[in-house]
Amino acid sequence: MCGINGIFAYNPAANPPDEAELLRTRDAMAARGPDGAGAWWSDDRRCALGHRRLAIIDTSAAGAQPMTSFDGSLTVTFNGEIYNYPELRRALEAEGARFRSRSDTEVLLHLYRREGAAMVKRLRGMYAFAIHDEARGGVFLARDPYGIKPLYVADDGWTMRFASQVKAILAGGAVSFEPEPAGIVGFHLFGSVPEPFTLYRAIRSLPAGHTQWIDAAGSREPRPFASIAAVLAEGRRRAGRADEVAARVRAAVGASVGAHLLADVEVGVFLSAGIDSGAILGLTREAGQSRRAITLTFDEFRGTPADEAPLAVDIARRYGAEHVVRSVGRAEFEADLPAITAAMDQPSIDGVNTWFVAKSAREVGLKVALSGVGGDELLAGYPSFRDVPRWRRRFGPLAAAPGAGVLARRILAAAAPRLASDNPKALGLVEHSGSWGGAYLLRRGLFLPHELDGFLDREIVRDGLARLDIDGRFRASLRPDPGSDVGRVTALESAFYLRNQLLRDADWAGMAHGLEIRTPLVDYALLTELASVLPRFGGGVGKAALAAAPSPALPDSVAARAKTGFEVPVRQWMRSTAESGGARTSRGAGARSWAHFVFGRAAATGRAA
Repeated sequence: MCGINGIFAYNPAANPPDEAELLRTRDAMAARGPDGAGAWWSDDRRCALGHRRLAIIDTSAAGAQPMTSFDGSLTVTFNGEIYNYPELRRALEAEGARFRSRSDTEVLLHLYRREGAAMVKRLRGMYAFAIHDEARGGVFLARDPYGIKPLYVADDGWTMRFASQVKAILAGGAVSFEPEPAGIVGFHLFGSVPEPFTLYRAIRSLPAGHTQWIDAAGSREPRPFASIAAVLAEGRRRAGRADEVAARVRAAVGASVGAHLLADVEVGVFLSAGIDSGAILGLTREAGQSRRAITLTFDEFRGTPADEAPLAVDIARRYGAEHVVRSVGRAEFEADLPAITAAMDQPSIDGVNTWFVAKSAREVGLKVALSGVGGDELLAGYPSFRDVPRWRRRFGPLAAAPGAGVLARRILAAAAPRLASDNPKALGLVEHSGSWGGAYLLRRGLFLPHELDGFLDREIVRDGLARLDIDGRFRASLRPDPGSDVGRVTALESAFYLRNQLLRDADWAGMAHGLEIRTPLVDYALLTELASVLPRFGGGVGKAALAAAPSPALPDSVAARAKTGFEVPVRQWMRSTAESGGARTSRGAGARSWAHFVFGRAAATGRAA
């Protein structure tokens, strides 16, 4: 896990990369890579690559980056982990490849030499990387299928710049701060900025599961190599039996957890009172390794169902883990708040929870931790798996009539102003339930489109909605049709909430503390293995199968516990500051107030708006 950056002056008329800009961009990501820094230049000085290192696999100098092949023709800068690199290395060695390190980075060089862009089909892991290909005179970019690792690009038609953080590209000093209306509107719809947009017109993300080639002829359009919807559609055609679910979940998740333990340093576990993290901890013991587990507790939650600590203590004891319970209070939150908003690469209404658990893990010396993020998206654990299909059935037929949705909203707003005030989403039930994406927006949206004129400039709203094309993005995430209600909601949750918020928050909040956060339940190989039984995960079946996966299984006190989010008492804390009236939790009922606060901080520090 690291920070990567590069500048490629691909147009022959472009100025060569500026060394000071490369180093400013690289060193703006120092927290991501406290173990070392490197820079590399091509012989013609048209391409420069930078790297900040967090040493996890092969911690020796042999694993330093940027890394060049033995003959000097290929150079890579890489962020992430390739969990199947031992198998890939053995296969490459059998074909005659010779290695100079024990790192997964070197595997990328040998694999690219043999297979070119097709190499990504063989990788299991989280990754974003760039390879300079001297012979072909270009740069190859790639990003993992779920988008666990970020990769942002800025292409002005002359020069391509890229980095692991938006703020790092801006720190280079050569990219415009002009705001992106789609990013601003997207944040207010979702509480996070939907990719490929950022808050800046000049900077976009390479889409998840895509590669891109750049050479003297220019930047090619990113090309997809992986699709969550396609995996689900194929799985639906193979339709697994109900009696297969428990065994398939146990085997597949166990294999994923085992793969994610690959490291030359200690790997810990984030432990809540929930099924996902508890099952991961139990499965690490089955992999033959006892782990340190980190749990957060808050004075404001003591004695309430929101307190994770009592059940987490039981889970840790059940699986023989060394357990660290870390208390966080208002004073620490207030002291850390400037650092939180500074580290937040793009504004988010979440991530405070991850900030503190990552901070706690680093305090006890961990550099890697497993997280249960992604379990609800994979195993149908969210209320959206119930509500979105229900709203589609109940209100979708009404929405089919032209203009019916807008008319229903206006009538309800006039006839029931209290409803409009207390539950503005209710006004949009007919308007948005005509499509899967619209119903999903109702469930996940922070605001609905018709509300935005109330607090954003109308021109920004108009341009932002047009550029964002949220309906088109919803449709694209469901193409091809996953074939089941569970599959459709899985695809939507994975492409929007998981990718744009949870995974992005895990990246910035973890890396701010030099901690690599791994997500065994967000794994493309795992999704592929479970796709045929995934339609059967509704109604709690998927989560029950995960709870039963470790041996012994999670206790009923955990397996039957009502679902709660990873809560942080932000509302109580923010009430005590002069900065905002705040939200109860970073993804709870008061998230709108927190959203206004974090967006204001992003705008002030990044000149976003």
